[in-house]
Amino acid sequence: MNKSHKVKITVATEKHLNYSEQICQVIAESAKVRGTGIAKREPAYIEQKIRDGKAVIAIAENGKLAGFCYIESWGKDKRFVANSGLIVDPEFRGLGLGNRVKKAAFDLSREKFPDSKLFGITTSPAVMKINYHLGYRPVSFHELTDDDEFWDGCKSCANYDILTRTKRLHCLCTAMLYDPLEKQNGKEKLKVEEGQKDEKSSVGL
Repeated sequence: MNKSHKVKITVATEKHLNYSEQICQVIAESAKVRGTGIAKREPAYIEQKIRDGKAVIAIAENGKLAGFCYIESWGKDKRFVANSGLIVDPEFRGLGLGNRVKKAAFDLSREKFPDSKLFGITTSPAVMKINYHLGYRPVSFHELTDDDEFWDGCKSCANYDILTRTKRLHCLCTAMLYDPLEKQNGKEKLKVEEGQKDEKSSVGL
């Protein structure tokens, strides 16, 4: 059986707090391999996300950590939400687990913040592909949150100097955005167009 099928993905709870150090280690190792991207996180930060019910975790049948992702909300009115720290343990890579973990985090974000825009910045082509299939689109950095706390989280990235030199307008990461209002308007427009087609077909009969 495919290893990814032996993995259970669920919203993380306090029983998963003991994985926090390992999660941080995998995040750090992933950032080192890429040489860019994922910001460093401390165990206490991950533990708080778990306690707040803002993380999803993938655990193998033998209890081994397979993947993880957490939710962050930004701005005074929480208008922007990010799925951050997406990781898959090297043993479980290449099996499509990243897609499943990201989808679970996406669904949790939509449940907790149905009216917020979901966004992310990444250098990973795999993450960009996953985001695209979930309905994200590439955008300019100025369309993202202006919350200083979010951008401060980039300080541990090797390319932070690029971000500061360009006044947060450019970096090596690609910015992607999912706007629920945009999606809803698109669906409504499609319904109107389909209705118009039906009317024209009826007239022609």
